[in-house]
Amino acid sequence: MFVGRKEYIDDLSALWRKSTSSLVACRGRRRIGKSTLIEQFAEKTADRFFSFEGLPPRKGMTNRDQLANFGALLAQQTNRPRLVFESWHDAFFWLNEFIDDKKRTVVLLDEISWMGAYDPDFPGHLKWAWDKLFHKHDKLVMVVCGSVSAWIKRNILDNTGFAGRFSRDYILPELPLSVCPSFWGATAGSVSTREMFDILSVTGGVPRYLEEIDPALSAEENIRRLFFTPQGKLFKEFDDMFSAVFGEAATTKKAILKALAEGPKSGAELSAELGLSNTGHFADHLRSLADGGFIAAGTGLNPETGKSARIDRYRLKDNYTRFYLRCVEPRKNEISVGGYRFASVEQLPGWDAIMGLAFENLIVNNWAELLPRIGVGSAIVESAAPYRRFASNIGKGVQIDLLIQTPRTAYAVEIKRKSRIGQETEEEMEEKIKRLKVRKGMSVRPVLVYDGTLDPQISGRGYFAATIDAATLLEK
Repeated sequence: MFVGRKEYIDDLSALWRKSTSSLVACRGRRRIGKSTLIEQFAEKTADRFFSFEGLPPRKGMTNRDQLANFGALLAQQTNRPRLVFESWHDAFFWLNEFIDDKKRTVVLLDEISWMGAYDPDFPGHLKWAWDKLFHKHDKLVMVVCGSVSAWIKRNILDNTGFAGRFSRDYILPELPLSVCPSFWGATAGSVSTREMFDILSVTGGVPRYLEEIDPALSAEENIRRLFFTPQGKLFKEFDDMFSAVFGEAATTKKAILKALAEGPKSGAELSAELGLSNTGHFADHLRSLADGGFIAAGTGLNPETGKSARIDRYRLKDNYTRFYLRCVEPRKNEISVGGYRFASVEQLPGWDAIMGLAFENLIVNNWAELLPRIGVGSAIVESAAPYRRFASNIGKGVQIDLLIQTPRTAYAVEIKRKSRIGQETEEEMEEKIKRLKVRKGMSVRPVLVYDGTLDPQISGRGYFAATIDAATLLEK
């Protein structure tokens, strides 16, 4: 399926109105739909499309293997005899020979970090080819694409040789909640929003994962089939994804994610817990995970000062990874041999708490979709992130699920997933607001986002500036 990327297709299509060629970067976590986006763009707007994907890393892989793969793909797409390339200089030269100036052409260099991993001069060859060959084609859009965002950023985007050459740099996010019901097809209207949110809480808005949904099955049975059987797509996915994207660094990065699965932590707390030095190398691991969309860094602005928090805290942003590490990996051996059985996923220890936090994380990731519902129209959003202030000798601590700050208002958002949301939620929020300290002249407005049945007294009293039924976030 291809849904929810219209703004990207429109923006890419605008490149054809230029009188010169365009170089584009497209980054994001694996399975997010980067390649599919470019394929759809080419299918809808171009006359010719060339696609080249690097080979996944494996033991013994060499640059010659990558060049041979490139040559094979070029032969298939041009119906010409296969050429043997000695260097990327040669490979790009011959690709250029097949570009027709009279036809709109899209060239995709996919998983470019794999393609160029075995030749330290790969970025230089690509720069030469762009400057001397590809750039001269007025009807060409060339896209470099990959899951290892840190490699692309370090070797290409931040490479001074490419300065000023990129027309676009996309970091493709998860799909917005409003388009996700499309994956339930014709049954979407008869599936409860709780079931949809249960699925989305363990997959996030990752298109490739949502494609695995069987609309005829309940959320519970889909989760069992995908995560808790040896052949389950999402049971196998984590190890495949991590080894392919992070290679030799996968072990350390996985350890960081496992630590964050237990709750947000600062860089110093993470390094101490893992027994690693809190050096620039460790910071590179965190930056790579953030670039890949797995973690989110920072706690937004300090509402007391209006300045950035002095210490960044990291949270595990990716809903799939959170669920896998909390619920699946601890049972991996039993699942692998088909020995894990349960009558209901709700029997899993701590299920309600796990799903409550997963739902909260999902809403935080989609905070922008709350703005029109809380009355933030043209106001500038300066910060949107979970907020926590620890207790100290000058005051009690406070934790806000999501704090959205504009220049004059702080919206304190409480996120609840319960069968019934009663008045105790209002009382809890009142206590949080009392403890929350903001700078002079700033208003605080409480907001409730919920999945469940809301006590009528909450709506009647009007304490919350906005009460948002999460089901409305699934509507187009």
